[in-house]
Amino acid sequence: MLATMGALGLAPTAEAAGREPVFRAPRAGDFTLRGKGAAKVVIVGGGIAGLTTAYELGKAGYDCTILEARDRTGGRNFTVRGGDTNLDLYGNRQTARFSDGQYMNAGPGRIPQWMVTMDYCRELGVPVEVFTNSNANAYLFNEKAGMTAPVRYRTAKADVYGYVSELLAKATGKGALDSEITAEDQERLLEFLKSFGDIGSKLTYTGSERRGYSVDPAAAGTPGIELGPVPSASEVFASGVGRYFSFEFGYDQAMLMFQPVGGMDRIPAALTREVGKRRIRTGAVVQKITDKAHGVTVTYTEQGRTHTLDADYCVAALPPNILAKTSHNLGPAVQSALEACTPSSAGKIGLEYRNRWWESDHRIYGGITETDLDLAHIWYPSYGHHGKRGLIVGYYNTGSQADNYAKLTPREREERAVAQGVKIHGEKYRSELATSFSHHWRQTPHLEASWHSLSGGPDAPVFAPLNKAAGRVYFAGDYLSYADAWQHGAFTSARKTVAALHERVLA
Repeated sequence: MLATMGALGLAPTAEAAGREPVFRAPRAGDFTLRGKGAAKVVIVGGGIAGLTTAYELGKAGYDCTILEARDRTGGRNFTVRGGDTNLDLYGNRQTARFSDGQYMNAGPGRIPQWMVTMDYCRELGVPVEVFTNSNANAYLFNEKAGMTAPVRYRTAKADVYGYVSELLAKATGKGALDSEITAEDQERLLEFLKSFGDIGSKLTYTGSERRGYSVDPAAAGTPGIELGPVPSASEVFASGVGRYFSFEFGYDQAMLMFQPVGGMDRIPAALTREVGKRRIRTGAVVQKITDKAHGVTVTYTEQGRTHTLDADYCVAALPPNILAKTSHNLGPAVQSALEACTPSSAGKIGLEYRNRWWESDHRIYGGITETDLDLAHIWYPSYGHHGKRGLIVGYYNTGSQADNYAKLTPREREERAVAQGVKIHGEKYRSELATSFSHHWRQTPHLEASWHSLSGGPDAPVFAPLNKAAGRVYFAGDYLSYADAWQHGAFTSARKTVAALHERVLA
């Protein structure tokens, strides 16, 4: 009753009370209590935003139809398994030959625990497991900075924190902070630095067990041998390894993080199941969106034949760069806003190995190695530990690095990625390789972007036409959020659109 009164404007809303509005999914009762009927909605794009729109509207009985240009739903949520085939815009066709149980999340690969994506996993019955985003045993390697060998994450972190603590402690002791904090606070700071940098009472960093061991502690008679020698402060700072540690402080990167058990595409698969396949037309390439006084007409091609679909409303949930190339009558302001959404580049390669040598030889169980090589990131699997085989994401790069790899043939991408990886992991990175599959989003038909950059953010004036309805056409997608490139952005954008459309229909 309270929800109904709120929808009718007879009760204060959370927004009016100064709080962030809480999403309430539409319900069939919203119509029966008013003697109204649900509307017909055509949704262009079967990615996370489009599927979520249909899923939430479906709870109230809306007649939704999704038109998806590709042969599958999920959009950029794409989990590559054995048998999957992909043809890029350069004409490269690949068929994955991964063995059973091995997969690569070519798009989103991790979920921060605070994101609404976790709520949908719970609601849809998608089981999750921990994704290891940071691992003390992973490596850092900056060849351009002069490093000749990789260093463990824990070792580099201990050295950077140790020397920073030593320098700050010495500056405090020389009175450099007298005008900044009280003498009492300086004592507190020194006590913190002793522990934070492991510099002890002498306020000097000399290394400790935090760096790791060359011989691990074991039974009596084997106390362990601490890793050494300790590099100088100049060598540590010159290596540039310190720039990687801010990563784990990012609000959207901090542990714990999660992934769906069995692959990220378990999420769109669950949404597709709930929406119903009969409401989804794949292979339907939209050619034109026409807004009318009392409805919307969408023209699309399917298997070489042209069709039209009439509805009361339309939700455009396809990438803005693709919508910008689609004929419409939504006005120049909408077109300018779409063209202002700059597509970004990203690519990944999955390398399946005959054995999990990174676990047995390097003691690395999940996590990410960071490097200034054009690989950028190497991801170790957070699933299948101690299994017979395993799959590493051999590069996850963006921008020009991704574009440069995309121009190569799949075989050349593999060769380049492996040659770079050998510098970190040695010859097994090549000799134990079984197969690979590479994917680049700027060259993926009907998507042509990994995510989008919006100058000034989605609330900038130029994007205002996309944050409201253009006649009877609404817009949704992660680009219209402050979590672009995350499924959370697509979910919340869809919710915002669903709430606005439902309110309009009820009124």
